Amino acid sequence: MNYSELLKEKSAEFNSIVCMGADPVIEKIPLNEKSIEKKITKFYTEIIDAAIAEKAVPGAVKPNYAFYAQHGFEGLRALKNVCEYVKKKNIPLILDAKRGDIGKTNAAYAKEVFEFWDADCVTISPFLGSDSVAPFVQWCEQKGKGIYLLNRTSNPGAAEIQNLICNGKEFYSIISEKIVEWGKNGKGNVGAVVGATSIAEFEKIVSFFVKSNATVPLLIPGVGAQGGSASEVTAALKKSGYGLGIARINSSSEINYAFEKQGTQDFAGAAVKAIKQLNKEIGNLR
Repeated sequence: MNYSELLKEKSAEFNSIVCMGADPVIEKIPLNEKSIEKKITKFYTEIIDAAIAEKAVPGAVKPNYAFYAQHGFEGLRALKNVCEYVKKKNIPLILDAKRGDIGKTNAAYAKEVFEFWDADCVTISPFLGSDSVAPFVQWCEQKGKGIYLLNRTSNPGAAEIQNLICNGKEFYSIISEKIVEWGKNGKGNVGAVVGATSIAEFEKIVSFFVKSNATVPLLIPGVGAQGGSASEVTAALKKSGYGLGIARINSSSEINYAFEKQGTQDFAGAAVKAIKQLNKEIGNLR
């Protein structure tokens, strides 16, 4: 089964296109373990277990590499534990690593991501061009793995470069075209990161993908703390005729640390409530 097929299957099985970002902030985790590895591992395994028990399993889990690597080997061991647990529970695993380098280096990064971390998919930068992206596309073509290329991101400074006009087009539109071009050999596993914080641009990009008749999985950050609206995203996807099963709407801190807003120490229960609420905002997947 390739990545886009995995997304479709799991969205139907879990009735969810929520992607739970797993971004540990040690100071916020309400556990007494002195070991960073144990604290992070227990935090996310308990959230996943609670989600399974409450039948609110997210459609993917996305650990952000940097949040673990900043703690050295303890953090990286925690990342390995989290990745293995997600895979054990048959939830799609997206490693948010944003790799981007020359071809030979990216070939090594791809091997790390897909063999050592055993990720189903990874985020990468398109900035270095086709020879940089090619090693990852080979994994899409030959092994059925997935990649998400940064297309139009959700951060406030994104417009400084991504909205620049190049040859009469916004730079993000050129990247969209490249994603379709590079995806021709990727068997529907070459996707795009398109943020929810600018819905007009989001609609433009999604419409382009639909009109191109290409299968382009979408990873959609920016919902929740960044101000994007899940209901607006879903409406835009449906309006364009995009198949919701291969989209994933990401929320990290709004799920991870929902217990703060809910005024409880039951962090796992609070996270499950936040997942359910996001599912409700997304609405019917058909």
